[in-house]
Amino acid sequence: MDASADKPHILVVDDDTRLRELLKSFLSRNGFRVSTAGHAAEARQRLAALDFDLIVLDVMMPGETGLDFATQLRQTDSVPILMLTAMGETKDRIAGLETGVDDYLGKPFEPRELLLRIQSVLRRGRAGTTPSTEPQRLVVFGPMQFDIALGELTQKGRRVALTDAEVALLRAFAGRMGEVLSRETLCKSVGSAINERAIDVQVTRLRRKIEPDPSFPRYLRTVRGQGYRLVDA
Repeated sequence: MDASADKPHILVVDDDTRLRELLKSFLSRNGFRVSTAGHAAEARQRLAALDFDLIVLDVMMPGETGLDFATQLRQTDSVPILMLTAMGETKDRIAGLETGVDDYLGKPFEPRELLLRIQSVLRRGRAGTTPSTEPQRLVVFGPMQFDIALGELTQKGRRVALTDAEVALLRAFAGRMGEVLSRETLCKSVGSAINERAIDVQVTRLRRKIEPDPSFPRYLRTVRGQGYRLVDA
């Protein structure tokens, strides 16, 4: 039996031949089966013939763009999509997410960050279909990885210094990933007689360490009138 059949199968769609081959080589070395396509029409041919676990999709392609392709694909297929974009404006990133893609990554990017994001998207997909009886220890959001047991945060393999209060906050958020936690709940998690106003200050400080742009938080989000929640995309 071919052992590679058990590896997640990724489709890389990008008109840049050099980048396609680099991604194919890098992802293959990191435990994936990889097919490639140079444009949307070729990607449809691949999808008609094979099942994929995830698509890495470039936005700026000649003819049919990645956004157009993703929008149409989402009408019939729920395969996870990670979009690559050279467009840095917030509105452009939002447009990508609104098409139904699962994550996006701006060009240029670090291959290690792409790998972490792919693993995170695939993990979310498995979590949605397979019940887990084992307590989660590692939580990944963007390029960040938080070890709940150790209280250790790393970014692309480098440790990020945290205060005790920040560790307590992250443990609370990571233990209930995606859930909205009230300020009252967070006060109890942090302890030390901290009040709700101080929670807002601590969240602001934590955002400076985990967000690409703390003014527009992507991971640690405010839910107006309710509190905060940590998400991985």
